[in-house]
Amino acid sequence: MTRQFEVPAERVFDAWLNPEMMRKWFFTLEGTNKVCTNDPRVGGSWEIVDHRGGQDYRAIGEYLEIEPPTKIAFTFEMPQFSDTVDTITVEIEPMGQSCEMRFTQNIVVPHEEQWNESDLAAALGEYHDGTEQGWNLMFMGLKQLLEEGFISYKG
Repeated sequence: MTRQFEVPAERVFDAWLNPEMMRKWFFTLEGTNKVCTNDPRVGGSWEIVDHRGGQDYRAIGEYLEIEPPTKIAFTFEMPQFSDTVDTITVEIEPMGQSCEMRFTQNIVVPHEEQWNESDLAAALGEYHDGTEQGWNLMFMGLKQLLEEGFISYKG
């Protein structure tokens, strides 16, 4: 996924690592966020706990690469749903007072041993579509937060 931001690359980079910014858009909204911790260094971890519909949703990961202000790579897990670990890479290209963000998620699909290639492809398609929809909503919030100073979407 690729997104344009009308703010400098440093601001987008910071929004991925600053816990006060993260709690407003990253897997959560400020009003539903219960936990937002972050140790933004290679080998450091992050955690978000979002509370919606009477349930907690916990997302965790570890930083693999951090190259200010152009690249962040980290793992992504939601242990309550699966023991799979995805890898996410965020690349930010400065363009003067704006920037372009390229987002890639390597999705590991949980599956049964007896599944064939067709079953796995169908499951990957479902995961891809659902994941893309979720990130699209998050990136809309991130853009609004960075460019307007708030997120109006309430979820």
